[in-house]
Amino acid sequence: MSTFTVAGLQLALGNHQDNFAAIRQQVILAKTRFPHLDMVLLPELCTFGSAPRFAQPMPGEAEQRYVELAAELGIWLLPGSLYERDGDAIYNTTPVITPDGEVIARYRKMFPFLPYETGVSSGSECVTFDVPDVGRFGIAICYDMWFPEVCRTLAWQGAEVVLHPTLTNTIDRNAELALTRANATMNQLYMLDINAAGDLGVGHSIVAGPGGEVLHQASSHHEVILVELDLDYLRRCRERGWHGLGQPLKSFRDHPLAYPPYQPGARSEALDKLGPLARPKPRNWNHND
Repeated sequence: MSTFTVAGLQLALGNHQDNFAAIRQQVILAKTRFPHLDMVLLPELCTFGSAPRFAQPMPGEAEQRYVELAAELGIWLLPGSLYERDGDAIYNTTPVITPDGEVIARYRKMFPFLPYETGVSSGSECVTFDVPDVGRFGIAICYDMWFPEVCRTLAWQGAEVVLHPTLTNTIDRNAELALTRANATMNQLYMLDINAAGDLGVGHSIVAGPGGEVLHQASSHHEVILVELDLDYLRRCRERGWHGLGQPLKSFRDHPLAYPPYQPGARSEALDKLGPLARPKPRNWNHND
């Protein structure tokens, strides 16, 4: 089977509250309306919003509700992400739940949105998982997409699809649309970037194909984004190039350069001059020089 149907749910939800009942209803509606649906992907932190105080251990109660929902509907389910408490640390974590209700992977966001997503630790491992007889999928969360090493590593690990829950309510959303297309193009993969709407996000989710082509770009409102991924088409693109053009993964594989920024102990004088990672300081309007 080379095709696989995913619904990205761009949901209008409240912040700093338990949204599970509304999310459950929307997931059930999607599966009822589209019985052939294989997977549902939700936005980042959609269950409780962006407050780390809702963090729970994994396994835990919040994750278990999604485990039961996936098993009830017989679908693959990625519930966006949840804040995970592990000892004294908090991570922004995406579980991968099978149609049997088994959590087969958990991905911890590599790049919290610093200096704003404070108190959240960085993950240290790129995560892929296999959908039997379909293909290999990878996960990235929100700000991860701004670092090309993340999607490149996932592609290097064999990912043909990157599932990317996000939570953006700022004016840089248009830049993220460009980044989704760029990551898809450079790595010859499908990338599903699903944002929230309503009080949580500005919407404008996007799905891009292995040539950077836009399969769908959403509005700013509630939307069910149904896409059928064709993995045979993707593999032809990787083998022959998109429309018979560039084959960037092969060129990356075959190039002999060991990139200087990635050598052990490498430092950049230019980057060191940028100063600390901190919020911009307010202007002192009362200071007189």
